[in-house]
Amino acid sequence: MSRLIFLGPPGAGKGTQAMRLANLYEIPHISTGDLLRTAVQEQTPLGKKAQEYMDQGDLVPDDLMLDLVLHRLEDDDVAKGWILDGFPRTVSQASFLDHLLAEIHQRCNCVLNLEVPDETLVSRMLGRGRKDDNEQTIRHRLEIYHHETAPVIDYYRERNQLVSVNGNLSMDEVTSELTKVIHP
Repeated sequence: MSRLIFLGPPGAGKGTQAMRLANLYEIPHISTGDLLRTAVQEQTPLGKKAQEYMDQGDLVPDDLMLDLVLHRLEDDDVAKGWILDGFPRTVSQASFLDHLLAEIHQRCNCVLNLEVPDETLVSRMLGRGRKDDNEQTIRHRLEIYHHETAPVIDYYRERNQLVSVNGNLSMDEVTSELTKVIHP
């Protein structure tokens, strides 16, 4: 049973790698980014609130994210395991997740951190053509990541749960490195 958290800056390939591993291990890939985009597209109350933050390149507030993740982890398909992609993004979210997992009698097996240089990230994100991916917004998102999200790496490192992987390799090489970590 694999319960994995993927960390790393925007554009590091978390979503791609999470989907590959989810298919390989036959467990759900839970992307908070996808959940948020769906909520925005469907214009749910959460989606409308989240849209305002996303348009500015800011992080969606904890209370909105926590509700979203809580409901998803209660679904039946997560019994065999899961891969969380895009959550937690702050130390308070990481702490909340620890408490939530304890309450539902689950624990994270491994926290995987994809490391990629900022200039590579900017190039990757400009190349994917999303409407919210212009250079100014991307650099703003990276600043927020380094300021607010990078401390989550230290949070998990202090708990001996973190494994960092070079995300600046080919997709297949990154997948290979990740599988070696998950099942040595």
